[in-house]
Amino acid sequence: MPELPEVEVVRAGLEPAVTGAVIAGVEVFEPRSLKRHVVTRGPFVDLVEGRRMLAAVRRGKFLWLPLDSGDALVTHLGMSGQVLLRAPGYEEAGLLRIRLHLDHPDHGELWVNFVDQRIFGSMAVDAMVPTADGAVAGYGGAASGDWDRSIPSQVAHIARDPLDPAFSDMAFLAALARTRTGIKRSLLNQNLVSGIGNIYADEALWAAKVHYDTPSAGLSRVKARLLLSEVRHVLEKALAEGGTSFDAQYVNVNGASGYFSHSLNAYGQQGKPCPRCGTAIVRETFMNRGSHFCPRCQRRPRGAG
Repeated sequence: MPELPEVEVVRAGLEPAVTGAVIAGVEVFEPRSLKRHVVTRGPFVDLVEGRRMLAAVRRGKFLWLPLDSGDALVTHLGMSGQVLLRAPGYEEAGLLRIRLHLDHPDHGELWVNFVDQRIFGSMAVDAMVPTADGAVAGYGGAASGDWDRSIPSQVAHIARDPLDPAFSDMAFLAALARTRTGIKRSLLNQNLVSGIGNIYADEALWAAKVHYDTPSAGLSRVKARLLLSEVRHVLEKALAEGGTSFDAQYVNVNGASGYFSHSLNAYGQQGKPCPRCGTAIVRETFMNRGSHFCPRCQRRPRGAG
């Protein structure tokens, strides 16, 4: 599933193309891609057509486009969703689910194609609610306007992510000290901290030399700060490299793949030598997925497992 860097790459690519553009038309080819749209709010097409988009904003793995109606067009990529900028008339090779016809004051006519092979992703029009802390709702939302301190109701429960300027290190560390689960479960808990998935959790834990099953509350303050620093470093590095692409499922808005997969130290490296000590990286089953770690650098805590 795309994680924070992948979604941020998409957001940054969309931003100049959608900001100020009017949605002149909408084509829905797969109604299942609207599964998160609440139909009692009105038909999706009616709520979108003719509306001007004000920005492209992200919190964690969620992306939304504030509309001049006061609502937001929320996009979730799911496992295989792609948001692609295309010239009018482009023949899409993938499984096209939704198309937005845009009229931009500077760029003219553009298409935004939502392609999704497995239909786990979605688009929805959602009401905006005030942010709980009164700060700008998400990354990329720092433009002026009443909407920038509002967040789609479907996203309001998601915690801020470590790259968000309004993220509170102190609040996160305090919450971590109260958490009674293993540290990797905490990193994956989107109500505690958002945007971190399996790949970047494994990479940050490897960098901080912390075993994935270490009790969250058992981390020293120094170790917890180090881990948070490594989370940010990994996310920023992945973002600079365009995200992680193992196949054609994740691409940016122009259809190009990221290359952070070449920089992975732990995730997917089972059987290969640890770049730090040379011990073979191990993969263990964890929450219906895998955890990758170095058994020497990231020693399992006593009583765990």
